[in-house]
Amino acid sequence: MKINVKINETNYTVEIEDINVRPVVAIVDGERFEVTPDNGKPLEVKKEASAPVTPAPKKAEALSIAANAKVLPAPLPGTVIEVFVKPGDEIESGQVVLVIEAMKMKNSIRSTREGKVSAMLVSAGQTVMHKQALLEFE
Repeated sequence: MKINVKINETNYTVEIEDINVRPVVAIVDGERFEVTPDNGKPLEVKKEASAPVTPAPKKAEALSIAANAKVLPAPLPGTVIEVFVKPGDEIESGQVVLVIEAMKMKNSIRSTREGKVSAMLVSAGQTVMHKQALLEFE
């Protein structure tokens, strides 16, 4: 997601990878930053200096990649507490397929594409890691 930010009369375009993951990864003018929001307090900003930043795919390319993905990855680590689909189900893009609890918060995980579920790779009560495959599409 891209947002425009004005700081000291200068406008910046900030690209956010995933607003729901902590720390939030923001790219400003090709530089990568990690930002940790803390309940309305000023943001702590850490600049990553080690690795060069590869430009993120354009929004259309990113959507195309997500729409053609064979699996749905976990956007955050946690525990699967509820699963709403099963193999053979036809699902829509944006449909909630399961709920992951992380840090005492329930996170609805939505499908990034439409299609038929060929396999559920997780079940309720299972702990999942970030980017672990949750379900597979036909």
